[in-house]
Amino acid sequence: MPNQPLTVLCLAGDVKGQRLITECKQEGCRVFVLARESLKGDEGWPHADVDEFFYMPTLTKKDDVINAVSYLNRTERIDRIVPLDEFDLEIAAALREHLRIPGMGETTARYFRDKLAMRMRCEEKGILSPGFVPVLNYDAIRQFTEQVPPPWVLKPRSQGGAAGIRKIHHADELWHHLEMMGDEQSHCVLEQFVPGDIFHVDAITIEGKVVFAEVSRYARPPLEIIQNGGIFMTSLQKRNSIESLALKELNQNLLSAFNLKRGVSHTEFIKSHADGKFYFLETAARVGGAYIADVIEHATGLNLWTEWAKIEVAGEQKPYKLPNHREDYAGIVLCLAKQEWPDMSGYNDPEIAYRIHKKNHAGLIVASPDPARLQALLENYSWRFSNDFLTAAPQYNKIER
Repeated sequence: MPNQPLTVLCLAGDVKGQRLITECKQEGCRVFVLARESLKGDEGWPHADVDEFFYMPTLTKKDDVINAVSYLNRTERIDRIVPLDEFDLEIAAALREHLRIPGMGETTARYFRDKLAMRMRCEEKGILSPGFVPVLNYDAIRQFTEQVPPPWVLKPRSQGGAAGIRKIHHADELWHHLEMMGDEQSHCVLEQFVPGDIFHVDAITIEGKVVFAEVSRYARPPLEIIQNGGIFMTSLQKRNSIESLALKELNQNLLSAFNLKRGVSHTEFIKSHADGKFYFLETAARVGGAYIADVIEHATGLNLWTEWAKIEVAGEQKPYKLPNHREDYAGIVLCLAKQEWPDMSGYNDPEIAYRIHKKNHAGLIVASPDPARLQALLENYSWRFSNDFLTAAPQYNKIER
């Protein structure tokens, strides 16, 4: 049936990926969305671009989702499966394996979800990452805590972003947390805490080669924002800087080691204050959250959700061509606000590219061809936000998901 349009099934544990859905429709696809029942009726979806919605109580029960989608597949041929949220990545991979649909399978998906798998793969391939130990064997954990000085970081292996991370300051605190976790502790990894500046590389990969990558730096480590609240800020770095060039090469090596063939990725590295080296932190086969895709779009004109849709529709048999794009710079300043709807009319510089309209949030995306001008504006806005809007509550649940 060569003339039949492709059918794309989007898995949605959250309301996001609207641009991907719209682009799939514009590419001539039929678009189905399988979402959690709690998202039914949400006005955030591009309803005109979705052929049909399907709902389940949760998308986390693999067997239930496989049975439901297999039942749908009896009457509706499904050609592509796209997870719109990081938490749907493993289910999407399992569905592709079960239905024999092209795309990332379960083995590769593990490298982009399981932090222990990430660490062990880096160790195999000689890529620097913080020292670690699986939370599996107690003798190995004791040996690690005796050899690696605290603080340490206890991380859930398959959570998204920085969710659930605990900073541990001494062994008694660690063993207390492990005891409280019971059987759940094996789903964690214990890592050396490496103080430093955190960068992220947002990229497009085609046939194993990174064809687009932008390097950005967080003004403050996300974990610090999670624990203490404050201003979230990230911005694109100079493309010809030593740091950017080194991170692009490191990112290519990492994605090759993790066997990413096609798609988008968001990868974080830390530049250690102690030795100046870059260490891999984590990666995800998805578009970066916290408005990072919008920042990149305002700097380049290229939207990563849209490009991801084109890559999925093209598949392995058709060439994907990266569009021409600008090379300006952009960044974001964002915080939880004490006002329900903050008045931001006093912020009126011409470089303001986008105003974030979200309840109890203050946020601006700033763009400029001059990276020095961009940094000056972001620093000024960060100081003003602290006085005008900032509330002290930690931000994670508000801006990352």
